[in-house]
Amino acid sequence: MSSSVLLFFTTFLASAVEAVEALTIVLAVGTVRGWRSTLYGVAAATVVLAGIVAALGPALSAIPISTLRLVVGALLLSFGLQWLRKAVLRAGGYKPLHDEAAAFASGRAEAGSAAASRGRVDWYSFTVAFKGVLLEGLEVAFIVIGFGSGQSRLGLAAGAAAAAVVVVVAVGVVVHGPLERVPENTLKYVVGVLLTSFGVFWAGEGAGVDWPGSDLAILAIAAYVALVALGLTRSLRRRRERPRLVEAKA
Repeated sequence: MSSSVLLFFTTFLASAVEAVEALTIVLAVGTVRGWRSTLYGVAAATVVLAGIVAALGPALSAIPISTLRLVVGALLLSFGLQWLRKAVLRAGGYKPLHDEAAAFASGRAEAGSAAASRGRVDWYSFTVAFKGVLLEGLEVAFIVIGFGSGQSRLGLAAGAAAAAVVVVVAVGVVVHGPLERVPENTLKYVVGVLLTSFGVFWAGEGAGVDWPGSDLAILAIAAYVALVALGLTRSLRRRRERPRLVEAKA
């Protein structure tokens, strides 16, 4: 039960983060150049992503479960460490925080300066929307496939991703703008911890590790990963503040 809740929660958060970034791109293009071609691009990217999940999910079921969990665990560990590394660097002050308002303004400026289309379809809007949704959605698609195939819960993982997209889009429609108040950097921190934890757990299971407490071991792994990440963040902050303290004393 706890594994299912964590699976849904992690997939939902990861999907929400990527959906916020994709929504910013779509809004920036759509508000400047029109919505018809922009939504065509969104629809095309959605079909491609759905096709990837539909094709790879069942195909992976033919792989022995131990091998599958080892591969999926390594994949999730790779994604998780990547997200967690960026989150720690941002929280530690070594990487600028992601700013949806700035990204929205930049997207609008680029869309406004692009040449106007003469046909019925604005290929600039279509391409930017398609590329934005596809690229932001690919990580989510692989996370959905990984969770779904690793635990035979593809429907649950896909449902969590779909719910996140619906929530983000609904909020975006209500506020009529980018979701700049969403604590995206904090969400990436949490998702990084959870993906890394699931990656360690499933890779261990695939390699033959018998985790104490079965699925409950995921909570212990997540607590350990979170403590390590917070420790690294604190260390980076101290290192960054040290030169300032030296200058102040001088």
